[in-house]
Amino acid sequence: MSSQKTFVPTGHPRRVSLIGSTGSIGTQGLDVISKAPENFSVAALSGGYNLDLLAQQAVKFRPAIVGCASESTDDLASAIKRAAADASVTGYEPELVAGEGAATTIAGFSEADVVLNGITGAIGLAPTIAALEAGHLLALANKESLIIGGQVVKQIAAPGQISPVDSEHSALAQALRSGTPDEVAKLLVTASGGPFFGYTYDQLRDVTPAQALAHPTWDMGRMVTTNSATMVNKALEVIEAHLLFDVPLEKIEPVVHRQSIIHSMVEFIDGSVIAQASPPDMRLPIALGINWPHRVAGAATPCDFSKAASWAFEPLDEDVFFAVKLAKQAAAASGTHMAVYNAANEVAVDAFHEGQIQFTDIVETIECVLDNYTPINAELSVETVLETDRWARAHATKIVGSKA
Repeated sequence: MSSQKTFVPTGHPRRVSLIGSTGSIGTQGLDVISKAPENFSVAALSGGYNLDLLAQQAVKFRPAIVGCASESTDDLASAIKRAAADASVTGYEPELVAGEGAATTIAGFSEADVVLNGITGAIGLAPTIAALEAGHLLALANKESLIIGGQVVKQIAAPGQISPVDSEHSALAQALRSGTPDEVAKLLVTASGGPFFGYTYDQLRDVTPAQALAHPTWDMGRMVTTNSATMVNKALEVIEAHLLFDVPLEKIEPVVHRQSIIHSMVEFIDGSVIAQASPPDMRLPIALGINWPHRVAGAATPCDFSKAASWAFEPLDEDVFFAVKLAKQAAAASGTHMAVYNAANEVAVDAFHEGQIQFTDIVETIECVLDNYTPINAELSVETVLETDRWARAHATKIVGSKA
C-alpha cells in the first residue's frame, strides 16, 4: 500500500485489542480468542454503552486497559467491580478510558500486536489510523474507515498491515493466493441478495424497518443489516475490494448467491475461477484476520459434502438496486466522494428507522447529496475527509428533514 517495508505480523501468542468488543464482531472475536489460548490473548477492550457486558468481558479476559463510549469511567468502574464480585475475581483493576476518543486510545495501545476494528460507521476511521500508526496488524471489519479514508489510509498502512475480516474480502484474500496480481482478471464479490431480492422498485418503497432487518442469513447490527437490504453494504464492499487489492473498479462485480456458502471468487486470466466456501460463520474470517496469514484450527465448521446441496448464482438487478453502480461512480469521481456516499447513507438509514423517510429514499438521498457535492479544493488528508463527512451529514439531514 505504501513504499515502506512490507509489514510482517508477530508470532504467537498474539495480543489482540478489540474495538467494538460488545458488538457482533467483537463478541465473536472473543469467542475465537477464548478457544485458541495458545494463539491469542486480549490486550485491550473498547465497547460502547453496554457496560455490563463490557465489564464481564474485561473480568473474563483481564485486559490491561478497557475503554467505553460513556463520558465518565465511573459507571464502567462500578460495572467491573460488580462483574468481578460475581465471578469471585479479586485484584483486577485495569486502566480505564472513556468518551469519544476511548476507542482510538485502545487502538493505539502499545502492548498489542493486533487490533480488531469491529465497530460500524465512519467513527471507525480514527481507531483505524491509530492502529496503523502504532504499527499493529489491523484486522479490519470496519469497512467504512478504509472506504472514506481511501488513499489517506493506504498511505499510512505498510504493505500487508491490513488483514480483511469481512467474509467477502477474507475470501478474496484467500483466493488471490492462487495467482500473481497480473494474473487476476476479475473479482466476483458474492451477495446474499438481502431480504428483498427479486422485488421491483415500487415494491421496495413500502417495506418496513422490521422487514429490512429480517436478513435471511447473517445476524448483524441495524446499520449493516439495513445496508445489506439496500445493497449499500455490497457497494461498500466493492469499493473496499478495490482499495485492499488494487484491482480496477471495472474488474470487480457483485454476484447474488443466496446460500451464502461461496463468500467470493477470483477469476484468473486463464479462465480459472477460485472460490472460498464455508458455511456462514464470521468466526472463520475473524480468526484468519487476527492470525493472518495463518489459519486457526477448528475456527469454524466446514461444509458437509456427504449431504446433497445446490449452490446458485444470479446477476444483481442494478436498475432496482443501483447502490453499487452509484458507489463505483463516486469512487471514480474524487478521493472524497465515498466519504459523502457513506455519510449520507448513515444519516438516511437512521432517518428510515425513525420513520422519517421510505426505504427507497435511502439510496435516493445518497444520490442527491452526491449530486450536490463539489470536492474540497485541498490536499487529501484526514482533516479533509472529516470536513467532507460533516458537510455530507448536514446536507443529508436537510434532505431527509424535508421528507418528514
